Amino acid sequence: MYDLDKLSFSFRSKLSVILQTEATECGLACLAMLANYHGYESDLATLRQRFPVSAKGSTLTHLLNISHQLNFVSRPLKLELSDLDQLRTPCILHWDFNHFVVLERVNKNKIIIVDPAFGRRQLSFAETSQHFTGVALEVWPNLNFEEKKDKQAIKIHNLLGHVKGIWKSLGQILVLALVLEVFALTSPFFMQWVIDHVIVSADADLLTILALGFGLLMLLQQVISLLRSWFVLFMSTHLNIQWRGNVFSHLMHVPVAYYERRSLGDIVSRFGSIDRIQQTLTTTFLEAILDGLMTTFTIILMFIYSPKLAVIALITMCLYGLIRWIWYAPLRRSTEAQIIHAAKQSSHFMETIRGAKTIKLFQRQDIRRSTWLGLLVNQVNADLVTQKLGLMFRLANGILFGTENILIIWLGATLILEGQFTVGALMAFMAYKNQFDGRIAGLIDKYIQLKMLQIDAERLADIVLTKPEKLHGERIDQERDVDATQPVIHIKNLSFQYSETDPIILNDISFSIPKNQSVVIVGPTGCGKTTLMHLLLGVHSASSGTIQVMGKSLESLGLNHLRDQIGTVLQDDILFAGSIAENICFFDPDPDQAWIESCTQLASVHEDILKMPMAYHTLVGELGSMLSGGQKQRILLARALYKKPKILFMDEATSNLDLQKEREVNRNIKAMNITRIFIAHRPETIATADRMIALQDGMIIQDVLLEQNA
Repeated sequence: MYDLDKLSFSFRSKLSVILQTEATECGLACLAMLANYHGYESDLATLRQRFPVSAKGSTLTHLLNISHQLNFVSRPLKLELSDLDQLRTPCILHWDFNHFVVLERVNKNKIIIVDPAFGRRQLSFAETSQHFTGVALEVWPNLNFEEKKDKQAIKIHNLLGHVKGIWKSLGQILVLALVLEVFALTSPFFMQWVIDHVIVSADADLLTILALGFGLLMLLQQVISLLRSWFVLFMSTHLNIQWRGNVFSHLMHVPVAYYERRSLGDIVSRFGSIDRIQQTLTTTFLEAILDGLMTTFTIILMFIYSPKLAVIALITMCLYGLIRWIWYAPLRRSTEAQIIHAAKQSSHFMETIRGAKTIKLFQRQDIRRSTWLGLLVNQVNADLVTQKLGLMFRLANGILFGTENILIIWLGATLILEGQFTVGALMAFMAYKNQFDGRIAGLIDKYIQLKMLQIDAERLADIVLTKPEKLHGERIDQERDVDATQPVIHIKNLSFQYSETDPIILNDISFSIPKNQSVVIVGPTGCGKTTLMHLLLGVHSASSGTIQVMGKSLESLGLNHLRDQIGTVLQDDILFAGSIAENICFFDPDPDQAWIESCTQLASVHEDILKMPMAYHTLVGELGSMLSGGQKQRILLARALYKKPKILFMDEATSNLDLQKEREVNRNIKAMNITRIFIAHRPETIATADRMIALQDGMIIQDVLLEQNA
């Protein structure tokens, strides 16, 4: 019975394209497409919350588990390329040994797939053999499956955030635009009266009066048009600034995992969607309202002049709407592909620029250039598809409206010859017909633009609908809340794994750190040292267990108050474009120069800075490329100390220093009497700590106090 229910007599595919957002969620995106195909309407954001995907990607076993929870029957298969036409489609194919795609259908000489990274693609069997690994996953509903809708609604106020004055400005622009449209409706009367009354009766006085009257209307129209343009410019500028500010602020508050799972170019591309949406809201939306109103008025006037001619115009516009709708689906696919390819090319370009030194040293310039050109060609090809669709549409459009003009002029001239119409009336009708064609074509085009806007809305929604970190909570009162006898940090039964399908990184860890103690965390690479530090910093959330800082749990404390108390020097920390002093005070609007220098002295980098051409005003690049590795580490340490932290976290923060300089730095920090938690491998660095916690396989195997080697 299920196979009979699956019969489809529609002319279009029911399979909706859902593109992956994160680099490793291709499998989840494929399941989302199949779920929507079978009637479980959901989006990737909703499924991602329900089934977190490992940062390392999904396995076939993971997809089987998810499909089972979605009430699907799934059957993994091993097959040859020639057997693809035997699969129950749509289904999932394993692709390039590190990717999943949806097989939509198999034709005689080609297959149609939907790649969650690029969209719908058509491949020959020869091309398919280069990618298909021989593994497929059939998925279909079981007896408990229910069709339902479970997705996050993308609402305009969620995308906009709090923007002041937008509706008032839109109202003002709409009123001015309506006045302009009224003037536009009166202009054809001038032509009709001149032809039918002035020329026929040779009335020069009437001609002068009409010219003066319509001239004044024209001047008033231009003044109002100037005011409307000014309001549009004013509103667009303010909307763009407020909106960009809102989205950027939200982007700064999303969890670190958001950045780790997306490429830089993709994030930039999504942020850039604001401009296209804003243009549509400030211009296209208003024009659509006006086009709808004016279409009604002009068609009424056209029927008053001649019902026969008006019917021809109506039929033409119905055909135009049909052509526009036929072009919509391929245009959406090509536009989506163009945006995706542009983001990938941009990401590769940025990565190449950032890694230019490494590329040169390994002599891989030609390979990077070749790869970038390939991505650029993909982007240009996607753009060419869009342009070719535009050319074909303009051809159909020209034929349609050319035919309409010929028919209306032929029929209008016939009515004039029969005495049922005047030349002036035909000229006025043609003017109104041109207005009608432009208005209703504009209305249809703007409807398509609004439909196309969904692409940008979905991409921007990936940012604005991501839940921000919990920043606010109970504030720590140093005098009232902090007891000298209680531990600064208390961890109990802490466990962590990145997702349910990932291995456990930390397992049932417990320890406490008293005030001003220096603790070193040691262990082999990959044992969970950096992960433990990230949990203490609130970068990741624990899978189970509790973390208390100064007597308050991280959940109740809030990350802002936690980070007020800490300073950090991590392995992947960077310097920003600006002076050395600006980087140390982290662009504090009211920097304390004396404290900046004190911090550099504690970090043993003060003398190095004074030897630079402009001392503390020396400019560094965004990656601090003019500095040695040791200088960069010590400037980062000075930046951490500038905050006057109660707890200092360091992850291999002195690994680039020679032993003598490292001893000097460690001695200076130890004299500060602050709680210090650091990760190290050097015996000399480890020996400076009061206590050592050793990890192995995500568990504490040793927790001892160290003898001091002052």
